[in-house]
Amino acid sequence: MNGLIPAIIQDAATRRVLMLGFMNREALDRTRKEGKVTFYSRTRKKLWTKGEESGHFLHVSEILEDCDRDTLLVKVHPEGPVCHTGSDTCFDERNTGDRTFLSELQDLISQRKQELPEGSYTTSLFKAGIGHMARKVGEEAIELVIESADGRGERFLSEAADLVYHLLVLLAARGYGIGDVEKVLRERHAG
Repeated sequence: MNGLIPAIIQDAATRRVLMLGFMNREALDRTRKEGKVTFYSRTRKKLWTKGEESGHFLHVSEILEDCDRDTLLVKVHPEGPVCHTGSDTCFDERNTGDRTFLSELQDLISQRKQELPEGSYTTSLFKAGIGHMARKVGEEAIELVIESADGRGERFLSEAADLVYHLLVLLAARGYGIGDVEKVLRERHAG
């Protein structure tokens, strides 16, 4: 396509498809560098960052290639309506959904894995390696067991949250997500 690749823009939280645009190598590089979606305008023959005029930027959560490597899926957190008409999407749909906080947290952990920002606890876990992350999951599991025996509800829930968080980090480090665990559980339930 003359150096262009279609980029499907999807809300990372609701999973709703927001729009379709085209990117060239420069637009993709800028999108990755700046964290805001930049397209190549086929009519104006230039780069444009979505939201540069309206202020409704598309903040990148993740960029995936399809199996043929000829289409991108760009997961974003939109800052306002996406369509120039004022609609939530360019397909005149409302951008609503019931995505869980765990999925949002998983997206943030994936972003930390990719960007490794300094000063982030999650970054320190990724830099420490799989062995360290696995030990942290073990430590949090033991702390949860101890708190469950003591019967104090508030501390028990805090340790449960610590365990889930560290498990999400370990999953991300191994290239998996909570959806992969859910798939195994569904298969077990069906069997």
